[in-house]
Amino acid sequence: MITEYIYTQLSRAKYKMLEDGSYFGEIPRLKGVWGNGDSLESCREDLRETLEEWLILKLQDGDKIPGFNPKNRSRARVVPILNHA
Repeated sequence: MITEYIYTQLSRAKYKMLEDGSYFGEIPRLKGVWGNGDSLESCREDLRETLEEWLILKLQDGDKIPGFNPKNRSRARVVPILNHA
């Protein structure tokens, strides 16, 4: 269920190349979840790590997590689709 949530959120990520040639990625629905890197792949990895850490903190603090409802878990498989600018 947590893995599905991570893949779903990563599939919603938006990426863009910055003027210096580095990349920036964010998940618009999740405030403060963003990553950057010298390559698109390193940016994706940084974003995934940030999302995992953000999710752990939200769970520890008992905070509401947008789009996460373990009681209504879908049985559908989620396939990540990475969007880039």
